[in-house]
Amino acid sequence: MDIRQDDPTAPYVADLLAHHLEELRSVMGEHAQALDASGLSASSVTFWTAWHDGALAGFGALKQLDETHGEVKSMRAAPTARRTGVGRAILDHIVAEARKRGYARLSLETGTAPLHGPAISLYRSVGFVPCAPFADYQASLHNQFMSLDLSR
Repeated sequence: MDIRQDDPTAPYVADLLAHHLEELRSVMGEHAQALDASGLSASSVTFWTAWHDGALAGFGALKQLDETHGEVKSMRAAPTARRTGVGRAILDHIVAEARKRGYARLSLETGTAPLHGPAISLYRSVGFVPCAPFADYQASLHNQFMSLDLSR
């Protein structure tokens, strides 16, 4: 698995990003908080793609909320790459980068629909636990919040 910092507006990202946004909006409606290419291009966001055998296998991003707090954004494995370890590789990369930056905490917002189950299991497996809404998020029946203490 090759993970590289990348451009979320690159043409080869467009189809997977569109699939990601469409799928989330289909189950979360206006409560979907995923960033589009413009949002993933913000100066506070670092975006990575994961590649396997020359094919785009997934992507993920890290948003800096403040000097000690980061947020996992827009993690997605390509449909053909699910259950291949791409999600774990991207998440491990994001956690390592957050530690390297000296963040004390890494948080995320995700959905509550059944399609979010595998991602929630992945987050729990690396130590994320439920937390209160953070940043500008508002709680709803469609989302949940998790956090990882990086100070340990």
